[in-house]
Amino acid sequence: MNVLGLSFYYHDSSAALVQDGVLVAAAEEERFSRKKHDSGFPGLAIDFVLKRAGLTVHDADYIVFYEKPFVKFERMLLTAMSTFPHSAPVFRESMQRWISDKLWIKSMMAKKLGIPKSKLLFADHHMSHAASSFYTSPFEEAAILTVDGAGEWTTSTMAVGRGNKIEIIKELRFPHSLGLLYSAFTAYCGFEINEGEYKLMGMHPYGKPVHVDKIYEIIEVAEDGSLWHDMKYFAYHYSTNDTLTKAFEDHFGRPRRDPKLQDQSLDPFFCDMAASIQRVTEEILLKMVNHLHEITGMKALCLAGGVALNSVANYTILREGPFDDVYIHPAPGDDGGSVGAAYWAYNHLLDQPRGPALQDALLGSEYSDEEVQAFLEKHEIPYEKIEDDEEFYQFAAQSLADGQVCGWFRGRFEWGPRALGARSIIADPRKPEMKEKLNEKIKFREAFRPFAPSVTEERANEFFDIPEAERHLPARFMLYVAPVREEKRSVLPAITHEDGSGRLQTVYEATNPGYHRMITVFGELTDVPVVMNTSFNLKGEPIVESPAHAFNTFSLSGMDLLFLNNYIVKADAKKKIADTVFHLRHEGDSVTQMVS
Repeated sequence: MNVLGLSFYYHDSSAALVQDGVLVAAAEEERFSRKKHDSGFPGLAIDFVLKRAGLTVHDADYIVFYEKPFVKFERMLLTAMSTFPHSAPVFRESMQRWISDKLWIKSMMAKKLGIPKSKLLFADHHMSHAASSFYTSPFEEAAILTVDGAGEWTTSTMAVGRGNKIEIIKELRFPHSLGLLYSAFTAYCGFEINEGEYKLMGMHPYGKPVHVDKIYEIIEVAEDGSLWHDMKYFAYHYSTNDTLTKAFEDHFGRPRRDPKLQDQSLDPFFCDMAASIQRVTEEILLKMVNHLHEITGMKALCLAGGVALNSVANYTILREGPFDDVYIHPAPGDDGGSVGAAYWAYNHLLDQPRGPALQDALLGSEYSDEEVQAFLEKHEIPYEKIEDDEEFYQFAAQSLADGQVCGWFRGRFEWGPRALGARSIIADPRKPEMKEKLNEKIKFREAFRPFAPSVTEERANEFFDIPEAERHLPARFMLYVAPVREEKRSVLPAITHEDGSGRLQTVYEATNPGYHRMITVFGELTDVPVVMNTSFNLKGEPIVESPAHAFNTFSLSGMDLLFLNNYIVKADAKKKIADTVFHLRHEGDSVTQMVS
């Protein structure tokens, strides 16, 4: 049975294909369209996942949308009516979009895909989140917590998964939302909502949580983690462009940060604000998971929803929460809704048996040696190739040890927002200057932004506080920020954050053998089986998908080497590269879409 899941019309559109209980392919539309957080119909992603399985859309038994548009429209309509006249501008704007497009998703999908409406199904937003985590987890039964901004009316749910069924037992409703609360502080600190939350998380170690009491003055939190917002401080429920009211700024005693200043030195006040909302978020989540454990008595927990991208909070739940095991899907946000929708239909609705647990996130497209070489030769790009894999891994590891920054493009690209050793920029974490070099000359982003360490799973606990690393699948997906062991912090200065932590990725040999072997060789050379890893993109761009995108990003940055499978492009070809990029930009090649 083939079930196609779709998520679109909010942010991070995606498509996923579940075939006989196995997730065979999943991808965000932005990887192909080159539009960051593309929210449009995921036609390119659909084409990819079907092609990967050797299918056409007519081979799909069901196509499942990740939420219920009419229920979401009801929320928007009733919210606008209850906040009128403040809501007049957002009401006009949203009605135009909804009446013209968003209400008629069923008809639109049937027409675009050329399929009968009888094949179309609709899942609840939070059920899609819950299903994405539970059905890809290794647990036969588990408690499930989903927390995000809002989906239809719901902002968080508590649920139980048993076998192939999920039962939602509690929910929190809009406008009271932990996700929207965190986003409010994202806006207050000068970052873009649905984009800058991870920047706020990255900024929090530079501050102290001195504003926690003031935050609790504008919300109420019950012992089960449910919360109530004093809405006089918030405008997200009725404004098109404002998340906060002036009362919010008055309460904290300072105007919000100007987004134009975010690239400058860290402001202590806003660092303290980031630390404070991070502390409050963790305290609320711990209340939620403690209550969920109390009412379910289960040993395992599945987390989902956009808030599950808060890797700092995830580690707190793992270490301080009551559950023995925690699992988080590699795309816990709205992009993962396509996976959840497909699994909900296959397992819960159609009563099919569970498939295998998801062991890795390498679910995207890949390029053969023939395709890579054809691209390089078409554009007359100088290259070398090392045929023998072991010799290639030795060369790559030695290049890192010699201080070179390399683009690593190999195998299927990663599902979700994290680069996990298929589309990565890699460097030596032992060199303290690497953090500044990568931020300033390669990623062109804020100086405070941290970098992730990729470490072989079997040696992870030597360098990070993560015992029994093989048990913790979220660590493979870079969803935990764990303490770097104190004696190793001086060894790993480039990836050790201000508070002594690192957002690690454990690398499992069975699922990513090439990346694992290269890191192992690097460890043999340096006694440090850890490499510095960041996503293969420039600031504001999606992670690269094709050799053309990888080449273009390499040519526009300060990287020293580009590895495309076993092909090597060196930085001394920069003049040739610059001429080629100019040529590509003017002939309409897909690579041009990465250049702003």
